[in-house]
Amino acid sequence: MLFKRVLIANRGEIALRVIRACREMGIETVAVFSDADKESLHVRYADTAVNIGPALSRKSYLNMDRIIAAAKETKACAIHPGYGFLSENADFARACFDNEITFIGPSAQTIAMAGDKSAARQTLTELGIPVIPGSDDIVSSGDGCTIADQVGYPVILKAAGGGGGRGMRIANNSGELMAAFSIASGEAKAAFGNSDLYLEKYIEKPRHIEIQILGDSHGNYIHLGERECSIQMRYQKLIEESPSCFVDENLRRKLCETAIKVAKSIQYTNAGTMEFLVDKDKNYYFMEINARVQVEHPVTELVTGVDIVEQQILIAAGETLKIKQDDIHLNGWSMECRINATDPSDNFMPSPGEVESVIFPGGPGVRIDTHIHDRYMVTPFYDSLIGKLIVWAKDRPSAISRMKRALAEFEITGIETTIGFYRKVFENHSFQKGDIDTHFLDTME
Repeated sequence: MLFKRVLIANRGEIALRVIRACREMGIETVAVFSDADKESLHVRYADTAVNIGPALSRKSYLNMDRIIAAAKETKACAIHPGYGFLSENADFARACFDNEITFIGPSAQTIAMAGDKSAARQTLTELGIPVIPGSDDIVSSGDGCTIADQVGYPVILKAAGGGGGRGMRIANNSGELMAAFSIASGEAKAAFGNSDLYLEKYIEKPRHIEIQILGDSHGNYIHLGERECSIQMRYQKLIEESPSCFVDENLRRKLCETAIKVAKSIQYTNAGTMEFLVDKDKNYYFMEINARVQVEHPVTELVTGVDIVEQQILIAAGETLKIKQDDIHLNGWSMECRINATDPSDNFMPSPGEVESVIFPGGPGVRIDTHIHDRYMVTPFYDSLIGKLIVWAKDRPSAISRMKRALAEFEITGIETTIGFYRKVFENHSFQKGDIDTHFLDTME
């Protein structure tokens, strides 16, 4: 039985995306918002909106007690966490369960298992799945130096409590590693409320390839193909596409089979992403599980025709997956540009302020996911993402042409954004040829 009312424990474009899916399914929605977000479109479009506190995340979007209270006050029977914030917080999923509220995502146990890097590495190693050499558990600065000496520099620190590039730092020697610990743990604490870190050998110039999976509570699993996420800045993905021009049928089969194997091994339910690093010789290493919907999920939706958010809700309601693996075909090519309120000419520094006006692109094969509007105030309190421009076309060259056209139409005044920067990327010949890796933007002329 579907839910009557769902609370979205998030903000911005992903909150609006969930609201739209719920509305099409006939489900009422509850938005939560901080003092800084009262003019956001997700507040306007929801059936009910509840203020959950001041602008600071720890007093609003990371305040579990206030969010649970808002769900009870509005009689919401389920909570969708979106991405970031509390989406991969096992304590929050457990709090939902304890209060008889359905968490639209994996179980608390699964989230904890996915986030327990030590247990995950041991499980995957036993399954014969290649993993990146590194720490088997959360590390301190002292332990980190010992492990780094064993696996060899360079190494990378990662936040145990979440992804999205927060709490990630590369170190080329012990001095850099000691300095990186302080910075990375602080970033992780601010973003996820968890300062714990783990350490891995850094694979140089890899491709970042991820596999979208769906699993229900009845033991059914499918994959939705791969996404190429190699265009990154400071470990934050900027451009994503599906499929990947680097992944041939043999590699796709191996990656997808591995992703399903991992999901089954931990009895994963709902939507999730299995992330891999792939070197130039197409050797792949399992990296991590993202136990939530991804920012880049629209590119998969456009090439498969599957509404991932809708499937999340159906699975959480106990439904059996109606989609079979044989139903999934990668049709055409999709690309996404994350539109951030940052200034590329000033080292991508945040650019808060009032949006004076917006002109969105349109036409065939163009999708905009955003929460901004004319006179919208971009605050300095949250992630700089203000929208996503997604296109679909019959093949990669056509998708690039369509994205170039859409970017030329896209105009935001009053703040600095990454739109102009993307116009340059899509004119780059190496990018057009698909000759990319996670360091592409560092070397792009």
